[in-house]
Amino acid sequence: MKKSIGRVKSIRVFLVDDHPLIRQALKHAMLHEQDMEVCGEADDREEALRGIAVAGPDLAIVDLRLRDSDGLELVRDIRDRHPNVLSLVLSMQDESMTAERAVRAGARGYISKREAPGKIIEAVRKVLGGEIYWSEKAAAHIASKFTSPSHPGNSSAVDQLSERELQVFEQIGLGHSTSEISVSLHIDVSTVETYRARIKEKLNLKSGSELLQAAIRWCLAKAYH
Repeated sequence: MKKSIGRVKSIRVFLVDDHPLIRQALKHAMLHEQDMEVCGEADDREEALRGIAVAGPDLAIVDLRLRDSDGLELVRDIRDRHPNVLSLVLSMQDESMTAERAVRAGARGYISKREAPGKIIEAVRKVLGGEIYWSEKAAAHIASKFTSPSHPGNSSAVDQLSERELQVFEQIGLGHSTSEISVSLHIDVSTVETYRARIKEKLNLKSGSELLQAAIRWCLAKAYH
C-alpha cells in the first residue's frame, strides 16, 4: 500500500458498477475518509481493465452484474493481469449462492449493496489489511457448509494437523500468499510449500483451490461458532 505524503491519499480504490448512483454513493462515503480516494471508475469490463491499468489502484470494488459482462470474469481478469490489485465484490445477489464463487474467482471479499456505506469502508480496510471479508449472511452460510461431516477439510480432519500445519492452514484461510506466510512464520518458502502438501494430503484435498476453500471455511467456522 502506498504511503501518504502530504495530502496524497494512501488507499486508492477503483469502482466498477453500471449504476451511476451506486458509484456516486461510494465516492461520497470515501470522500470523508482521510486516507482513501476513488482513483477511477467504469461501468463495464473493458473500460475497467483499461482504467485499472492506468490508475494502478490498491483495490477494485466490482459489481457482479455489469453492463456487458459477468463481474466474476472481471475479477478473474484483475487477478491474472494485475495481481497487486485486490478485488472486493459488491452485489445485490443472494450471498449464499455467490460469495464462494466470488472468492474462487479471486475476490478477497464479498459484501451486499444493502449494507451501510460504513460497512463497505470497513470491508475495504479489512481486505487491504490482508483479511478476507464476508458479509454476515455469507459467512454464516459458508461456516454451516464447513460443518458438514462429508465436506473436505471438516473440523475432525483438521484435528489431524500439527500445530505448525494448523498455523499455515489458518494463514492460507486469511488469504495470505506463500511468501507472506514465509515471512509471518519465519520459515522458508520451500518449507511453506511442504506444509501445504502435507495439509492437502491429510485433508484429502486435490488442488490448491480446494485447500484455499477449506482453509477459508475453517477460519469462518472458527470466527462464527
